[in-house]
Amino acid sequence: MQKIADYKKSCSTWTDLQKKVNDLKDFEELTYEDPSLLDELNNEIAAVTEKLEGLEFQLAFSDPNDSRNAIMSIHAGAGGTESQDWANMLLQMYLRYAEKKEFKTEILDMSPGEEAGIKSVVFSVSGEYAYGYLRSEFGTHRLIRLSPFDADHARHTSFALVEVMPDIDDDVTVDISPDDIKIDMFRSSGPGGQNVQKVSTAVRITHVPSGIVVTSQSERSQLQNREIAMRILRSKLYQMEMAKKEEELAKLKGTHVSAEFGTQIRTYTLHPYKMVKDHRTEYQSNNPDSILMGNLDDVIAAYLRSGLRHS
Repeated sequence: MQKIADYKKSCSTWTDLQKKVNDLKDFEELTYEDPSLLDELNNEIAAVTEKLEGLEFQLAFSDPNDSRNAIMSIHAGAGGTESQDWANMLLQMYLRYAEKKEFKTEILDMSPGEEAGIKSVVFSVSGEYAYGYLRSEFGTHRLIRLSPFDADHARHTSFALVEVMPDIDDDVTVDISPDDIKIDMFRSSGPGGQNVQKVSTAVRITHVPSGIVVTSQSERSQLQNREIAMRILRSKLYQMEMAKKEEELAKLKGTHVSAEFGTQIRTYTLHPYKMVKDHRTEYQSNNPDSILMGNLDDVIAAYLRSGLRHS
């Protein structure tokens, strides 16, 4: 039923666009009698053209998982407070991007840094083609800046690893044997109410055969945290299975790499000059501040149009 609804929505979009084009043809005839309508006609044509370009852009979403929601994780690399602050900057960037796209976000698990920032975070992004857009963000992100945590205000390089997975619905079967998982309960280490701190509500699930470990401690209920952890585990296992079947691990998740030199997909330079460069597409921007504020449309579009996702 969901697929039928999606197909109907897609057909309706194109038929509405065709109707709009036909209406513009009739409108054009009116401008011969009243030239003052020409500006309005041009504005309408521009709007239809923009809509058409957007629909053509969606053709890049050919993977069956592209229409799904996404589960993202960010892990601070080596570098202590510097990298933990950078991981938090990336989190804020993606939350702002999601807000601009009218996507819904939810923090599923977070481990705060000792002094600032975060060690790691897992969050969901829900919206039309959320995974299709955000899968381009998998990889190590490098930041070069003058350190706000260094007394000498020296230049530092920080790394953070971003992972993106499709959020698997109940329509996809992922077999997880109870004998293959180990479940541990512990007290939440993050900020929260007294109940969260005193009661062992946090959940850690280890999938023994694969070695995957997932945690959830964002909810006050142990049951809720267990459901979230299983949701993340299902997505991770599904992604691994799809990669195994297609023999293209990098296509779905990419090889798990260390967050350090030589593995970055994108560099954000704030000093001595300002630039963002994507090393896969050669996309460059001289306005990193705008990108860090969540304006990722251009850099993501460059990746989608590059064909790298299907190479």
